[in-house]
Amino acid sequence: MTAYLDTAARVIRTEAQALELLASSLGPEFQQAIDLILDTKGRVIVSGMGKSGHIARKIAATLASTGTPAQFVHPAEASHGDLGMVTRADVALVLSNSGETPELADLVAHTRRFEIPLIGVASRPESTLLRQADVALVLPAAEEACGSGIVPTTSTTMTLALGDALAVALMEHRRFTAEHFRTFHPGGKLGARLSKVGDLMHEDMPLVGEDTPMTEALLVISQKGYGVTGVTDGDGHLSGIITDGDLRRHMDGLLERSAAEVMTRAPRVIEPEALAEAALAEMQSRKITCLFAVEDGAPRGILHIHDCLRAGMV
Repeated sequence: MTAYLDTAARVIRTEAQALELLASSLGPEFQQAIDLILDTKGRVIVSGMGKSGHIARKIAATLASTGTPAQFVHPAEASHGDLGMVTRADVALVLSNSGETPELADLVAHTRRFEIPLIGVASRPESTLLRQADVALVLPAAEEACGSGIVPTTSTTMTLALGDALAVALMEHRRFTAEHFRTFHPGGKLGARLSKVGDLMHEDMPLVGEDTPMTEALLVISQKGYGVTGVTDGDGHLSGIITDGDLRRHMDGLLERSAAEVMTRAPRVIEPEALAEAALAEMQSRKITCLFAVEDGAPRGILHIHDCLRAGMV
């Protein structure tokens, strides 16, 4: 057991040291790569073979989800027709630890033939890839974490981190926000957490006026199925809310009362533009099941905690 833990710690420390080397080695070439990508009118075509290919797929996905259109192109498939995906409007980001991966030859030649900007990432400055590239991003010399130097470990970690650095730098330049991110992530728990209240709320709300008799208010509560009703004043502003707790507190003579006499005034509300996650946190902390979404004092919708659950937020 101790030997396994020692190995794990050694691997992680080796790769952490390599990342420190990478951070300190960044120079003007990184800025040049950013400028090339910002200037392109097309997509970032990311490619690599083997382990570098797996890293390339992840980098392409990260770029695409953070505001930089990107696509992975497999170098072997590129040689059999997929080069048609790489246009003059694009910029190529090609990964190869050695810089001599033979499967990349056709893709690199294609970029040179059609004057497509090429950003190369490799560990050997004199490699074919980096000599052909318009911008050469050199990975610093660092030992592979496997100890034998034959398994891509440290090198792929550095390449992945470099891709993340490019994506985040581009994201910050474009002022990419959580709302933009949600647009590209409508599914799954992450997308749900970034949803707005307005995306999940129901506009068909249970509402009554302050002068509404409780006999009618009870019908509205029952028909709408939320277990509550909002109460509005003469200006259409939400002045209160009637819950089951309010009904229990006013059982004596309930049917002879008006909505204003039974309601809880100044209820907890939220704005339609607020994150649904904030609404869920409010409902959980207050031990309530509904929130009215209010804009300029007027109710715009109602959000039930079950809406958050259905969206996959929990």
